Amino acid sequence: MAFDLEAHRGGRALLPENTLPAFAGALSMGVDTLELDVGVTADGEIVVSHERGLNPDLTRRADGAYITPPGTPFVKLRLDQVRTYDVGQIRPDSAYAKQFPDQRAVPGTRIPTLRELFALGRKSGNARVRFNIETKIDPNHPDETLDPQAFVAKLLGLIETEAFSDRVMIQSFDWRTLQLVQQQAPKIPTVYLTLQRGSAPTAALDKATNWTAGFNPADHGGSLPRTIKAAGGTIWSPYFGDVTAALVAEAHGLGLRVVVWTVNKREDMTRMIELGVDGIISDRPDLLRQVAGEKGIALPAGTPVEP
Repeated sequence: MAFDLEAHRGGRALLPENTLPAFAGALSMGVDTLELDVGVTADGEIVVSHERGLNPDLTRRADGAYITPPGTPFVKLRLDQVRTYDVGQIRPDSAYAKQFPDQRAVPGTRIPTLRELFALGRKSGNARVRFNIETKIDPNHPDETLDPQAFVAKLLGLIETEAFSDRVMIQSFDWRTLQLVQQQAPKIPTVYLTLQRGSAPTAALDKATNWTAGFNPADHGGSLPRTIKAAGGTIWSPYFGDVTAALVAEAHGLGLRVVVWTVNKREDMTRMIELGVDGIISDRPDLLRQVAGEKGIALPAGTPVEP
């Protein structure tokens, strides 16, 4: 497989995250993969959202007022209730708005279903673009989602019904879901997300965490790549700040691909490509196309489509 140019949440620096306008923008521009996140509603519909529930920084009621924190989990809302909210504009006074000041608002945008995203992919005529689907499930907040078994069953059922099994990858920080995917749909690549720094790391080198489904890197020489290989993973997807040339080489030696997240600055994109990563997830797919092109990487063709 060639270099994987991924639009994070559809390219959220440009258009409202995880929405059909963002994914249409990425398809029109040309990316290899649409990166997205999913949850499951009370009535069993799979919706596209980074949070496990309504995000107060994005979500407005019918009267135009932003909801108050915390947002209701999707597992407690029916799809018809989810549909009443507008997620087309960031709350202007939020830290999120400062992070993405150039995002173009699209008022009236609704939280889409995964079924609608697949339909948009078909409508674009792009039979090559892939979908990197993250299961938004947190072992520390089991009441806010379905359990891993039910979540994975819903997701795999829809993917099979929609006949997209050969165009998806399933990613997660919660490796329990990845283990279930491997058992139930062994041909679908599994992407093991890791974060080793900050206040809430999901992976440590000396112990299993709540996120790693019982796998302990200490049993594998203190190596995340070796642990993921032992877990049956296909792709390692670390935070880009955790990556070194030695780790990329180690992962490649084990037959793993390395796709880093979330890289938004030109100099970081350049450095990651020079380290030999197999793909980059970015909020700025437009900038990533520029940098990759300058590095001689073949760019995916755009397939213009309206949301």
